[in-house]
Amino acid sequence: MKNQLLFPLLAVFILSSCKKEVNQPLVTPTVQEEMVSNESQIVCYQGIIKNDTINLSLHIEQNQAIKGELSYLFFEKDKNNGTIVGQMVGDTLRANYTFMSEGKKSEREIVFLRKGKIMIEAYGDVEEVDRKIIFKDPKKLFFDSATVLTEVICPEAK
Repeated sequence: MKNQLLFPLLAVFILSSCKKEVNQPLVTPTVQEEMVSNESQIVCYQGIIKNDTINLSLHIEQNQAIKGELSYLFFEKDKNNGTIVGQMVGDTLRANYTFMSEGKKSEREIVFLRKGKIMIEAYGDVEEVDRKIIFKDPKKLFFDSATVLTEVICPEAK
């Protein structure tokens, strides 16, 4: 009789000690990968077209909000340096570009199409609304190979 009582008590003890191990929080590789993908990231692009250089640095948040810097360094002309604030919608970056050129602060809408490790700048008919240059019809934008930026190592990361 003692053995019959001892066996169930021993089984309960063993099972309860196993249960404690199972209840400890585990981090699986899938969860770790999600943690990494949910962090913001910085990606840089550069385009060199003849003697002109375009630099684009993007800080991409997990909700696809974008903040960054954009500079157009035109050969023998005034450069445009400024900041962008916008959103990635699928493969398209739509942002407001606030920059200084010829000592004057200006704003304009910019759009880039991301294809792999390149960004292609959009162009189209524009108009000025409330002192900001915007595209007349965002559905009629053109993307060609004239302004192509390639992903590069960010200067801060070197």
